[in-house]
Amino acid sequence: MLDYIRNLSPTPNAVNTLIAVSGVLALLFYTTVRRFLHLCTVLDHCPKGCRKLGLPPGQSNLHDEFDPKYSQGVPETSTDNQGRPAWRVKALYVYPIKSCAGVELDTADGVSTGLALDRQFCFAEDTTTTTVPRRKDSCQVQQLQEKQLSNWTARTLRDRNFNRMALIRPEIWLPDPTATDYSPDLDEIKSQGVMVIYYPRLGRNRIHSALLRLGVSLHLLPAEESCRVPLFPPTHRIATYPTVPVQIWKDRPVSYDYAQHIPDSLRRYLSPLTRLSSSDPALSSSSSSSSSSFPALAHKKHSPRGCSPLTLFRVNPSHHREIFRCAPRKASLGFQPLTGFADAYPLHILSLSSVQDVASRCAADLPRLSVRRFRANIIIQGPPAFAEDDWKRILIRCPCPPPPSASSASSSALETESDNGGQSIQIHTVCRTIRCRLPNVDPDTGVRHRWEPDRTLKRYRRIDRGDPTNACLGMQGVPAVQEFVIRVGDSVSVVERGDHCYIKMLAPGEKIPSV
Repeated sequence: MLDYIRNLSPTPNAVNTLIAVSGVLALLFYTTVRRFLHLCTVLDHCPKGCRKLGLPPGQSNLHDEFDPKYSQGVPETSTDNQGRPAWRVKALYVYPIKSCAGVELDTADGVSTGLALDRQFCFAEDTTTTTVPRRKDSCQVQQLQEKQLSNWTARTLRDRNFNRMALIRPEIWLPDPTATDYSPDLDEIKSQGVMVIYYPRLGRNRIHSALLRLGVSLHLLPAEESCRVPLFPPTHRIATYPTVPVQIWKDRPVSYDYAQHIPDSLRRYLSPLTRLSSSDPALSSSSSSSSSSFPALAHKKHSPRGCSPLTLFRVNPSHHREIFRCAPRKASLGFQPLTGFADAYPLHILSLSSVQDVASRCAADLPRLSVRRFRANIIIQGPPAFAEDDWKRILIRCPCPPPPSASSASSSALETESDNGGQSIQIHTVCRTIRCRLPNVDPDTGVRHRWEPDRTLKRYRRIDRGDPTNACLGMQGVPAVQEFVIRVGDSVSVVERGDHCYIKMLAPGEKIPSV
């Protein structure tokens, strides 16, 4: 082709041909570079020896959530035109990082804290306030520093300074012995899996931001940055993970500090108020363990003046939070319900028809109110709007065989179905879900609506005598067993109905930091 171009005479046709050939070559080069960069990105983000948890990209069981057919309830025992139970599980979600994007599942494993991997991580901010003595007495200062302890407080979408958390997207990768690159010696396997955290790229200044936008628009740069963290601290390195209390409502569970894995770019993305200096070599350089699959980033204990440190914490399985208030007691269940970083109870159950009823009342301000705004674990279809308000116990029938440890469970909690050898998992719907303004944040954009749906909910859903000032939507659940499986399509039936009276976490006038 080059010889052909050299032999062309300088005629208008030759010039046009040269331009056309140059354009084709440029396009081929651009396409090749794009494919190469995409391949590198895919390979870099696939942890060795693991498989990705959840539905494939672009696939969702909520693809038709706005269909008006879900606004009308049907009889509990009816079936659809395909013979499936009309009251059934529509979608399942876990939220590995509190207040960040969820992972949609077709099948969810149940553990003592609810659905496996749900709310096992959270971002927390150091809210310690230091009082410096007026007189510069070195002895006093030293004594104060010795007594001063960090006060880490979990941060969520309730805090308007952290709206961007909605766009942080975790991926869960679990060990897969069938993978060609699987080895028990891999860091990914020793940590029982990997969480890859994706978050939007941000420029450090206007010029940098403009160049980033250009690179993203040309598909030469991914729109997101990422980092990896272990699902569990590897046993051979567990001493490198400090355990510190994290404030979540009234509780202070001792948790694993994952600061060593969090890059400055993620801290900078989360909030300008917690931004650390990216030019600080102590923050941008890797430690001697950088050859690990989970690079440990050096970090300071204190941020520059005016900035509060913020990092990631993981639930310590030895320090789960025991749940009381509206929950059944150990005397009736055989165990006291537990949770990780969830607000109150292990499960959150929501009816699609109830959300559509709310959506119809605030459509002028929010034309498409997604059920995902309410961050439920189990989304069901079939019941009329708000039929769940008086549920006390429900059964979700699983076609899977019982877990070995659940074989001795009482028949009232785990009932065998003789027709298909499956199970009915009993869930105590212990109270209504009291709503805050968190659903005002759009999960797709991170933009917080000024009023809705909070205003609409408070107009007609302040129905619980235990908290008459706040609206209710959805139910909080406690499984009657500690191991179970729930699948999309499982039938839902009501065992017991009755009145609810919400028991508040805080005493009248009591206030704690926003979480």
